[in-house]
Amino acid sequence: MQVSQNPINKTLEKQLDQVFYQVLAEINSPEDLKMVLGDILTEGERKAIIKRLGIALYLDKRRNYEDVKNNIKVSSATIATVAENLGNSGWQEVIRRVKAEEWANDWTDKITGRIKRIFG
Repeated sequence: MQVSQNPINKTLEKQLDQVFYQVLAEINSPEDLKMVLGDILTEGERKAIIKRLGIALYLDKRRNYEDVKNNIKVSSATIATVAENLGNSGWQEVIRRVKAEEWANDWTDKITGRIKRIFG
């Protein structure tokens, strides 16, 4: 991914930054977010973000660098970059939300299974 070397006006950049995050915050469904980001991000940018998410989740589950590297197909440098930022509040929020979703899915499966056994 190449970033233009021509600097944008700082005031304009700040305004556009606020608009960008506000628009994303107002999107209410995963489908709509997928559509918006699908148009905004290049395929390479999307894959880079997905790989960073995978790295973070693997590291949070205490997977070693070699396992991360082999499964997600990233360099040790990329793993290290994510690892050194994993304690930041943004990554912690992402991990918290993923764990909450996993917990909810596990309990839904358990409850559904018990209901089927009882009422079978």
